[in-house]
Amino acid sequence: MATDTEFYDELETRSADARAASLAECLPAAVAHARDNAPGYAGALDDIDPSLITDRAALATLPVLRKSDLMTKQAELPPLGGFNGVPLDQIDMIFQSPGPIYEPGMRAGEIGKARDFWRFGRALFAAGLRPVDRVHNCFAYHFTPAGQMFESAAAAVGVTVFPAGTGQTELQARAMSALGATAYAGTPDYLNAILEQGDALGLAMSQLKHAFVSGGPLFPAMRQGYADRGITCRQSYGTADVGMVAYESLAMDGMIVDEGAIVEICTPGTGDPVPDGDIGEVVVTVFTPEFPLIRFATGDMSAVMPGSSPCGRTNMRIVGWRGRGDQATKVKGMFVRPEQVAELVSRDDAIERVRVTVGHDGSADTMAVAIETTADDPAKFEGPVREILKLRGDISLCAPGSLPRDGIVIEDTRDLS
Repeated sequence: MATDTEFYDELETRSADARAASLAECLPAAVAHARDNAPGYAGALDDIDPSLITDRAALATLPVLRKSDLMTKQAELPPLGGFNGVPLDQIDMIFQSPGPIYEPGMRAGEIGKARDFWRFGRALFAAGLRPVDRVHNCFAYHFTPAGQMFESAAAAVGVTVFPAGTGQTELQARAMSALGATAYAGTPDYLNAILEQGDALGLAMSQLKHAFVSGGPLFPAMRQGYADRGITCRQSYGTADVGMVAYESLAMDGMIVDEGAIVEICTPGTGDPVPDGDIGEVVVTVFTPEFPLIRFATGDMSAVMPGSSPCGRTNMRIVGWRGRGDQATKVKGMFVRPEQVAELVSRDDAIERVRVTVGHDGSADTMAVAIETTADDPAKFEGPVREILKLRGDISLCAPGSLPRDGIVIEDTRDLS
């Protein structure tokens, strides 16, 4: 039984067959659009027949696009690296995220189910926000698209927005009280700072009933603290590049993947999907014509949850953020990267999985290389390890299936504090 009184649209409750049919129609068109209109994909998609990319298995054969690829291409072909799928004069806004990486944005348009470029309107609705609400938006409006992401989401749902941005906490508290804000949007911890400031000033804040948060960790104690004040707090996960990836509903049972995104969980450094339940890197494909990102590796870690949400939404769920997938580590002055570990695995059919552990013996860095294999001679792998990782490692062999399925391929055990 659904815990929400209604759904954002009919897409949220589709059957598995309906989702597969939609994917078979939308995915080839998205790949063709990226190949034919975004020159940043030159070389990567040239030999791809989009008509054959009709399901997740076919999608997994395409190359992964990484943030480092975006940065490199944007330096060569500013400002968007040729990944814009429409001419630049059709892009409304361009933002900058740390890196720097530049991302396009589009204005919301008319109020009420308007064009929601980053697709966060669905998450606001699932968190319980409705047109009667007034949202105090504390996401940044400076440089990054965060503020605009939730501005367009609010327009899609039809709520009223106070564009607060960040900083000046006393003024934030006074405005939240004076305007009778019923909802907050921003990072999880900043709301607490505003509420404490409001308490200190003796301001009326009890009208606040919803908190929609992202961009930082939402600890259980923090969520409970808001609940104790009568504030329902739900979170979403997304990036400036791909927009919303997944969100919590009122059921608060995992994070439901957005209807406008395809999410794969892959071994870091590869494009290889891991079994459901294993932790891996979040790889996202979106169908946004202005910025068509195909198999974009976010660098974040998560895992697929079994089943569907008790709220009635039927799309796949993920467990939420489980760390970063960029495990590149410097050992004896040399970087060891997940991509190198993936190459080591792919070089020899006898290798099923590799885990590199970096340590320090008190005088020098150490590197241990655990290899899942049916082979019984560690010397067999000394040459490939030295050639690919560029360093000698203490090689140990272990039985297939014995290494943890936690998404870690390079573990740094040194105390670097």
